[in-house]
Amino acid sequence: MSTDKTGGFTGESGGGLLSGLGIQGSRESVAETFNVVRADELEGRVALVTGGGNGIGAGVARRLAEGGARLVLADIDDVAGGKLADELGATYVHCDVSRLEDNEAAVATAVERYGRLDLAFLNAGIASGFGLGEDFDVRRYRLAMGVNLDGVVFGMHAAIPALRAAGGGTIVATASMAGIVGIPSDPVYAANKHAVVGLVRSLGEDLRPHGIKVQGLCPSFADTAILGEGRAVLEEFGFPILDVSSVVDTFVRLLDSDGTGECWFVIPGRESEPFAFRRAPGPRA
Repeated sequence: MSTDKTGGFTGESGGGLLSGLGIQGSRESVAETFNVVRADELEGRVALVTGGGNGIGAGVARRLAEGGARLVLADIDDVAGGKLADELGATYVHCDVSRLEDNEAAVATAVERYGRLDLAFLNAGIASGFGLGEDFDVRRYRLAMGVNLDGVVFGMHAAIPALRAAGGGTIVATASMAGIVGIPSDPVYAANKHAVVGLVRSLGEDLRPHGIKVQGLCPSFADTAILGEGRAVLEEFGFPILDVSSVVDTFVRLLDSDGTGECWFVIPGRESEPFAFRRAPGPRA
């Protein structure tokens, strides 16, 4: 960290805390273009997909494979992950994303097998399903935070050096609408997804000088196993459930976005786009 002429602290790209508070600090020269993965330029690109054996991860993996990308699918569901890898001609690795060493091993597999890494889709996630009252369970809390937050932090930490070595690339993290609005029925899930949103927004500009784009994918309730018993409640109240294909379509669109640090919402009946966060009020002199 370093100080700028305003007396505040700046991050590696010169924005950091100041830009978040609406203050423009000094900036280093940044790359005008990213070496990003475009939706129509997938041939030969190398992608890592965590939580790649089922749901949104599997849907994105299929779309990437259709475009000619070379894939490493990472999951703890060895049966589903291995089966899909065989179907797509991909490589499967067992990966508990809550473990830093597993994330590092998954990235290393991509580099060793295919020579590089261009895209990291950090998608693995689980529901929490408890509150902070009598139903609080510290073991389940640690598990939820480990998968949903540590899995993204560790995944980014492992992927960034490989992406830099490739001349740049793209990181997409699956957050949720629970990362943008409060979820009283699952506050722990909302907490870790809010953290993922904050991570994406913070790292977008920080990694720009290295040619790395960071984007967040924020679907509402999608038709995946994570819904669990909540599916019946949603159906009872007539709340529409997203088809996975809608989330995959938004993933493809955000690949082509020229922005970074964006969080794309996916909501039934609405056109997906980056959520427009209000700027925080800055200090008064």
